Amino acid sequence: MTDTIALITRYYAAFNDGDTEAMIACLSPDVAHHVNEGQVRTGTEAFRAFCAHMSRCYDEHLADIVVMATGDGTRAAAEFTVNGTYLQTDAGLPEARGQTYRLPAGGFFSVEDGRITRIVTYYNLADWVAQVSA
Repeated sequence: MTDTIALITRYYAAFNDGDTEAMIACLSPDVAHHVNEGQVRTGTEAFRAFCAHMSRCYDEHLADIVVMATGDGTRAAAEFTVNGTYLQTDAGLPEARGQTYRLPAGGFFSVEDGRITRIVTYYNLADWVAQVSA
């Protein structure tokens, strides 16, 4: 369990550092990345492309991160607050004008052999849209 908590903590620290490669180092090569209200992306190349897109459109920092894991370390969850700035208009979403937002969010993970094999991210998209549309 403590190894899994350390792994997820390292993953989110890399996110906050803007270090995609350090995030990828935490992932299994065939990771399944379930994006909030989006398609499942499989593999580290798809994950890398997703991160590049997100970096163009959003500047985000996670705070108040709490990580929990099952006793056997195969499943984990994290709760956190996303503090962000909407930098560039993302397709199908409101126009970006540098709006800031703050959202509660969560992540759910499967772990095998010390690597993340599944990531599910959740936040309230309607809340985000309301914040950036105000």
